[in-house]
Formats: sequence, structure tokens, C-alpha cells
Amino acid sequence: MRPLSYLSPATAVKESAIHGRGLFAISAITAGEIVAIKGGRIISREVLKELQPLLGPAEIQIDDNLFISPVTLEEREGSMIFSNHSCDPNIGLRGEITFVAMRDVAAGEELTHDWAMTDDDDSSTECRCAAANCRGVITGKDWQRPELQARYGNFFSAYLLEKMQRMKPEQ
Repeated sequence: MRPLSYLSPATAVKESAIHGRGLFAISAITAGEIVAIKGGRIISREVLKELQPLLGPAEIQIDDNLFISPVTLEEREGSMIFSNHSCDPNIGLRGEITFVAMRDVAAGEELTHDWAMTDDDDSSTECRCAAANCRGVITGKDWQRPELQARYGNFFSAYLLEKMQRMKPEQ
């Protein structure tokens, strides 16, 4: 089966100290360069809830009740981008599904994004990133934190950027 997601030829999937497998730069990547594009099928929150026990976390949220996700175990491997969470990420979003380097990345670095850039849900999990600025616990509402919005700017998904815009008081 053909992969559903795109991974840059400057990357490779390897064992990660953060969790399981991770995406790593195998050659230098410049700021703004496309690292990965998430693929899959558009599914509802209801379908996602049915699939998660089988597939685990493999989706990206694109609207309040819409996600891009694999729908079978066979599709899962080809849809994964293997970007682990970090509270000090080096990749972020451009649009809904395109992951780009936020800064120049050296060969050998693990490519990580902050789940605050993509998730709006009621989840909460212990963070294992070990970054100096680790939050300890990451939640599906971290995108609402002003300090993260200031730090990441436009590197949130288009879906979350739109939600942030709607939350701003009228000027």
C-alpha cells in the first residue's frame, strides 16, 4: 500500500528517547522547509472514537468534529508522520496538515511538534519530552495558553488559528 503521508527525504524514522519511534533529520533542514504532510481520510469525531481503540492516536484535527486519520491498521503505518511531542518543538504547522521547520534543524535532531499546535480536546497526559521548558502535563487545551500562542505564532494548525482569532476581543 502506498503511504498516505509524505515524509521529506531529509528525514528518517528511528527509535526515539521520547517515545517509541520518532522522525529525525538525516540532513540539514532549513527554516520553513516542508518536513511532512499528514495524509489519511476525513472522519467524524464519532468514527474516531470507534477507531481509537484499534488504531491509537494517529489523527490530526481539522475542525471541531473532523479529523484526518487512517481507518485501518494497514493504513495506520503509511499515515504516521512519527513526530513526537516536545514542549520545545522544532517543527510546526503551515495550514492544516503541512509540517514545516520552525528554525534551521541540524542532521541528527529529532523533529518534534507541540501537540498544542494541533489538538483541541479534553485529554491530559504526562509529558516525557525532557525539554528544559517542559510543562510536565500536556492537555488538549494548551493551545489556549497565551505564552504558547506568543511563542509559536502562526505555527498552529489553521483550524486552531481560526479558533484563536474568534476568541480575541473585538478591537
